[in-house]
Amino acid sequence: PSNLTMWSGSKSLTAEDFSGNYIHYGVREFGMTAIMNGIALHGGFVPYGATFLMFMEYARNAMRMAALMKVQNIQVYTHDSIGLGEDGPTHQPVEQIASLRLTPNMSTWRPCDQVESAVAWKLAIERKDGPTSLIFSRQNLAQQDRDAEQVANIAKGGYILKDCAGKPELILIATGSEVELAVEAAAQLTAEGKAVRVVSMPATDAFDKQDAQYRESVLPSDVTARIAVEAGIADFWYKYVGFGGKIIG
Repeated sequence: PSNLTMWSGSKSLTAEDFSGNYIHYGVREFGMTAIMNGIALHGGFVPYGATFLMFMEYARNAMRMAALMKVQNIQVYTHDSIGLGEDGPTHQPVEQIASLRLTPNMSTWRPCDQVESAVAWKLAIERKDGPTSLIFSRQNLAQQDRDAEQVANIAKGGYILKDCAGKPELILIATGSEVELAVEAAAQLTAEGKAVRVVSMPATDAFDKQDAQYRESVLPSDVTARIAVEAGIADFWYKYVGFGGKIIG
């Protein structure tokens, strides 16, 4: 319940009644994820589970096995940063997102609003050859305006959310809760006469699979002034900003 994964059609599965479709695993992240692997391998179901992002550490081996076996296992990881983190450092993830992204055959999404979340869920349900991690914040986030082309480009993992006239002087790259910050920063810089582009990159693995022409259209190689913003470990983002870029994490 703390992950908000129950829905109107949820029915708890209990020892007395096996007709339900929602298992309350308790504080048992590894067992939950391993059981879901078994449910997926059995066939006939698309299992999803949920815990705080920090506690994917307990489930890591089972998720790695899902990736190795190409099992459709959807994991919802919430409370994804220090935002509203009154439980302290033990509950505040730092390196976990990077770890998931570095796992071969793992698709990792960190949406910035409801629209990106809906696209991420759709792709996770459609994906049959591996697990997907859906990473969500706890705090409320602003909804971003998009046209039809931008909505279609969300599935590509990274796209231009806000753009300037002509060649950008600076590109801001952000994910999840930090997209709102990047959009606000771009608005301030634009008011000061700067040409700024904001790139939302909810899924780096999906973006990396796009052809070179599309990736160049989003992150033109001749624009080296780049800043990546994400509430987590910074090192992962050097592949997108270059050694001359900046990372705020």
